[in-house]
Amino acid sequence: MAGRDLSRRLILQASAGAAVAPLGREAGAATGPKRLIVILLRGAVDGLSVVMPYADQAYYDARPSIAIARPGEPDGALALDGYFGLHPALAGLMPLWRQGDLAFIHAAGSPDPNRSHFEAQRYIENGTPGRSTTPDGWMNRVLQALPGPRGPTDAIMVGPTLARILTGAAPVANLPLGPNAARPLPIDQPQLAGAFDRLYAADDALGEAYREGREARAQLLGDLAREQAIADAGAPPPASFAARAAKLGRLIGGDARIRVAFVALGGWDTHVDQGSGKGRLANRLRALAEGLAALARGIGGAWRDTVVVVLSEFGRTVHENGDRGTDHGHGNVIWVAGGAVKGGRVYGQWPGLAATHLYQRRDLAITTDFRAALAAILGAHIGLGDSQLDLVFPGRPPVGASLGQMLAA
Repeated sequence: MAGRDLSRRLILQASAGAAVAPLGREAGAATGPKRLIVILLRGAVDGLSVVMPYADQAYYDARPSIAIARPGEPDGALALDGYFGLHPALAGLMPLWRQGDLAFIHAAGSPDPNRSHFEAQRYIENGTPGRSTTPDGWMNRVLQALPGPRGPTDAIMVGPTLARILTGAAPVANLPLGPNAARPLPIDQPQLAGAFDRLYAADDALGEAYREGREARAQLLGDLAREQAIADAGAPPPASFAARAAKLGRLIGGDARIRVAFVALGGWDTHVDQGSGKGRLANRLRALAEGLAALARGIGGAWRDTVVVVLSEFGRTVHENGDRGTDHGHGNVIWVAGGAVKGGRVYGQWPGLAATHLYQRRDLAITTDFRAALAAILGAHIGLGDSQLDLVFPGRPPVGASLGQMLAA
């Protein structure tokens, strides 16, 4: 599989299941302005669970507890093309895949080796990997490159504060979604904790061991909470994404002035109890799929002129860790959806999961720079020329023939 060109493989469409009405399409809808929606999954989603190489035994050898089962097995993957499968929690996106409005670019990401959430998100948003001093975000540079007069509603930032990706000289409309205060962890119930405190209040060895255990647990939970807060960078979890996505879709579908939009979702830092076909990650992916489907329906006829990109700051380790989770990795998968997408394909060069092909012998290698993937979309869909793309992504790698086929003419 090393060096395999995924875009040239034959796509075996799933034939099982009832027919589903196309999402986001209206017959006879007129061509309008080209739209770009970017969704950043803060915390590093596990791309090898989103789109898993179920035909590669190395995947199952590396993940004895959390691997997604093969298609046809209980909680198994949804077959995409005979080699790759989609996480079963993303079943709500299969209509988009079947109608050719959803594609994936695997083994993609930032070439910078940094595994810090903060730094890696900075590079994904400023579009200059390894350069932290870039003053603006690449989506703002896209706004500045758009032809014609620009206004304050050309771009929408969904959330309470402006993200780095949209900072810059071009105006951006902020769409706050209410307070995003930190919520208490539901792990320790005060009444139950109080009862145990009284039970082990005696000053003996058992009571001392209990109190030391409670103190250690509180410290560990605090460490996990701080790690999650850093990973999420204030982004809300995907649980309520469907309702917000539907509203965003209707707003974009009804206002031709909106050209770009950005949404960030947190909760993807799955160091512990990641789960396989069910569990923590599955619940988040299911909510994300519901939101993307709602977004497509809300946009309506404008879906044919829309591209949605879903990406994350980096991937996760190929091997599961001792807590049945995954740690910070390198290569990941980029999602590309919309009526302008030549979907039903997994694009990119797949490097394989053999130990000799892994990045630093632990992570999925990157064969597609995220800037090349985004440049392909900005060029073919938004209409930016090479000189404009060089301003958006200075020092970018070439797009390449494969990615150049991803967007409809």
